[in-house]
Amino acid sequence: MYDFKYEPHRIIFMIDNKSFFASCEALRLGLNPMKACLVVISRQPDAPWGSGLIMAASPLAKKKYNLHNVMRARNLPSKKEAPDLMLVDPHMNLYIKRSMQVLDIFRKYAADEDIHMYSIDEGMIDMTTSWKLFGNDPYNVAHKIQKDIHDTLGLYTTCGIGENPLLAKLAMDNEAKHNKSMVAFWHYIDVPDTIWRIPKLEDVWGINTRTANHLRRIGINNVYQLAHTDPAILKKEFGIIGEQLFAESWGVDRSIISHKYHPKTKSYGNSQVLQRDYSQQREIEIVIREIGEQVGARIRAHNLCAGKVSLYIGFSFSELDYDNDRDGFNVQRKITPTNVNHELVQTLLAIFRKNWRGEAVRCIGVSYSELVPDHSMQLNILEDPELQIKRYKLDHVVDKLRKKYGFSAVVKASSLSKGATAIQRSKLVGGHNGGNAYE
Repeated sequence: MYDFKYEPHRIIFMIDNKSFFASCEALRLGLNPMKACLVVISRQPDAPWGSGLIMAASPLAKKKYNLHNVMRARNLPSKKEAPDLMLVDPHMNLYIKRSMQVLDIFRKYAADEDIHMYSIDEGMIDMTTSWKLFGNDPYNVAHKIQKDIHDTLGLYTTCGIGENPLLAKLAMDNEAKHNKSMVAFWHYIDVPDTIWRIPKLEDVWGINTRTANHLRRIGINNVYQLAHTDPAILKKEFGIIGEQLFAESWGVDRSIISHKYHPKTKSYGNSQVLQRDYSQQREIEIVIREIGEQVGARIRAHNLCAGKVSLYIGFSFSELDYDNDRDGFNVQRKITPTNVNHELVQTLLAIFRKNWRGEAVRCIGVSYSELVPDHSMQLNILEDPELQIKRYKLDHVVDKLRKKYGFSAVVKASSLSKGATAIQRSKLVGGHNGGNAYE
């Protein structure tokens, strides 16, 4: 269906740090990442064995105890069944530091515009114009980068090479991780022997469980069948995503890493999954205020004001109304552009009070959009102008104090009450324990 001679023919490396979080922890403890049997687990302080979430498992732990990333700790074997299994708390600052060090190594082999960090542990490098500077074959250059990362940081990596980012990613996920060399190279010409032979739809980059189940409902059970389905049927079922699925099944990806995407509109937001069900209105509103003020500080740091406020409330599973299909609500409201916490929070609380019917809440999210530069302040004629100006100045003073002395240097009394989460969240990075960026 595609004439590959008209598709981009580049040399793309997709490099993944093997069991990244677990490997960083093993190295921190002076252990070999490939021989250590450990899991990184996010949990409450002093939590018992079997509670929390497994963020990462070392290769040996995966093989020996059938563990995998992002699974509930209640599925762990008992201490008696796994006496050698170590449970380690996460240190997100360490992982961020190591990721930045890996990026610095990438910069030795390609220009910044040809590098894209896909995630904290995966990065793409367009080596089309630079690989010949480092070797006579892309395989050799890949091994050189792997060795550089291992010798510098002790981390093991896998590398998929492809003629476009999609082929590189699929090569890494489906072959390189199983090769002794931890390198694989997929070409357009190999599509029938590579992509079409991927056994599960979910093993294809970009196809999640829901999409895979939808494909199966219309009789598409594998990638070969997907590649030989009428594209019109896929477009009818999935819209533009259907066209993308068809192109992916043929290994077609026309994106160029150096052509960076710049969104037309931007927003700032944050969300939190609560540690328990919140049923008391006061407790819920405290967390809404805390998150709303946290996001408010972010837009002030960029000298912006928000013209639209959005509040997401997710209900507890025990409160889901299956008859009405109401598992929460997500409501937006336009406002006069502002970055004053009082105005933002009052809007959030008004949205909550109008839409909440007493359900237990488990997830809260806040976002601000329709951002404009903070060049002027629109006063409300119904309020004291001096009070409005004082609120504006107070927010900026508090921002400066927290930036210099830490978040907990200045907190509202309500953040010390039951149900408040701001002080605890201020110590987290990416929702997990930050720890120290160990050398």
